[in-house]
Amino acid sequence: QVPLVESGGGSVQAGESLRLSCAVSGVTATIPCMGWFRQSPGKERERLARMDWRGYTIHDGSVKGRFTISRDKAENTLALQMDSLKPEDTAMYYCAADLRGCSFVSTLEAQYWGQGTQVTVSS
Repeated sequence: QVPLVESGGGSVQAGESLRLSCAVSGVTATIPCMGWFRQSPGKERERLARMDWRGYTIHDGSVKGRFTISRDKAENTLALQMDSLKPEDTAMYYCAADLRGCSFVSTLEAQYWGQGTQVTVSS
């Protein structure tokens, strides 16, 4: 098991920023792949960004240029810096991890998921 706990969500105005964190416990080695996702009511879960063990990152089109994924190995946390937030970014945000690699994360089939943190952006 790889417990994941997200934090940093909240309510902001459009144009503001938030930084989400995902704390990883129980694993000391670098996890092969971790990523961020979001889901709004009535919509499918959406892939946002992922990072592999080398630090290679992919940001998906809807948030590219506004959101940045990063990892703090010393703190064993994954972060998502979200800038220029829009009302359509309102969603529950989840982090995920997979010990097998990013191919499973990219297809939303990651082994481990956090409980999520809510982000609300008002206009």
